This record gives sequence, C-alpha cells and structure tokens, in this order.
Amino acid sequence: MRRELVQDVRLYLVMGAAVRSGPVEDFLARVIDAGVGMVQLRDKTLTDRELFKTARLFADVCRENGALFIVNDRTDVALASGADGVHVGQDDMPAADVRRLAGDDLIIGLSTHSPAQIDAAATTTADYIGVGPIYETPTKPGRAAVGLDLVRYAARVGKPFFAIGGIDRTTAGEVAAAGARSLSVMRAVTQAEDPQSAVRDLLDVLIAHR
Repeated sequence: MRRELVQDVRLYLVMGAAVRSGPVEDFLARVIDAGVGMVQLRDKTLTDRELFKTARLFADVCRENGALFIVNDRTDVALASGADGVHVGQDDMPAADVRRLAGDDLIIGLSTHSPAQIDAAATTTADYIGVGPIYETPTKPGRAAVGLDLVRYAARVGKPFFAIGGIDRTTAGEVAAAGARSLSVMRAVTQAEDPQSAVRDLLDVLIAHR
C-alpha cells in the first residue's frame, strides 16, 4: 500500500508549477533521481483547469521516476489527477473527512504548528504530519517560527513527520539533531543553482545524524 511508503521518504519537495529554467518535468526527474522521495504541488496562482493539468503532469512524472506525488489542499484534484495523496492544513477539510471522501488508499498529510495540534493529529488517520515552520520563511508570511522544540516534541509522539520551514543545508543539521528523520523543503532546492547537489547535500546531513 502506498500509504506505507511515506515512512521511507527522507526528503519531501514542495514546489509550484514552474521552475527557474527548462521544462518542469525535466527538473522533477533530476531531483527525484538525486533522492527526492515525495513531491507536493502547491501553487495558489493556478486556475482549477491549470491546477488539474499540472497535477496530471506531476503525477505522471513522479510515477515514472519512482516518487510519491501529493496535491496541496485539493482532495478533488488529487483524486482526479491520479495523485498518491493530498496535504491539508489546519483550516482545510479535517483529515477524518478527507479519509471518508478519499478512501483507504490515499495518503493524507496534515500541517501542525503546536504540541496540541500534533497530539490531535496523532489520533487521526493522517499518514504524516508537517511540523513547522521551524524557521521564518517567506512562503508562510505571517506565521511565526515554531523552533526546534516542536521538532523534539514531534519526535517523541511517534507519528511520521516532516520538519518544514526555512530549512536548508546550513540549518538541516540542527533540525536532524533535534529528532527529524525527514525534511520538507522548497526554496533550498527550487532556487538552488544546482538542485541535484542541493538534494544530495540535504540527504547527506540526514545520513550523518542517523
């Protein structure tokens, strides 16, 4: 079952529909080959038609290259595009309702920002949680950084989780040392001069802190 594969993912890439240069499908193939195990499409600028078309493309490329594919927020688009899962936030459809709608096989991820939210998420059928933002990040304007203590808390709860928010090569080590086995990144890879090297560097940090 694909839901069980989440626990083996070390690096989870969140990205929009476009990249700095070249076709997005080439970018995806390269970073997956370098070690990205799961990709989330998160792009608030797209129309519904554009989102569905892009999700279909991402789903095909991820499947061909051996990575899981997640759609942000939109369970309907995830199901229609052939995605492996959907990621929801605290203000989106509750994970229990997503599960009833999507069935037993779809991966469900849930964002958390506090110990109380982590505790609540641990009782749901969500397959993983996002914990963050660990550091301030422009991709989450207005949301305060939660810091490393929340990583330590999540590590004790036991639910598979991805530390997220402002993590890059310079900060990944302390996040891993705090208990994160898996990281979710965006700019550290999508804005890197050499995205494949950026992926390998992050994975090297995780390996060093096993």
